[in-house]
Amino acid sequence: MALTITDQCINCDVCEPVCPNTAIAQGREIYEITPSRCTECVGHFDVPQCVEVCPVECIVLDPQTPETHEQLLAKYAALTGVESE
Repeated sequence: MALTITDQCINCDVCEPVCPNTAIAQGREIYEITPSRCTECVGHFDVPQCVEVCPVECIVLDPQTPETHEQLLAKYAALTGVESE
């Protein structure tokens, strides 16, 4: 699944720079994640980096975008041009 940012976001600016897929951007009121670019850091890191740095724990799985690990790997390959292992 892609991740999503809840309305608990405090706009602290720490999640955006750690996203390897540039999936996070400032929205109208809070930061937002573009599901088509979010791989939960699969292919890059063992854990989602935005979740690791978020001080208020407002980044959660998005039930609107269910994806398997294989689908996330395919998305990683499509975004980076690097074949996953």
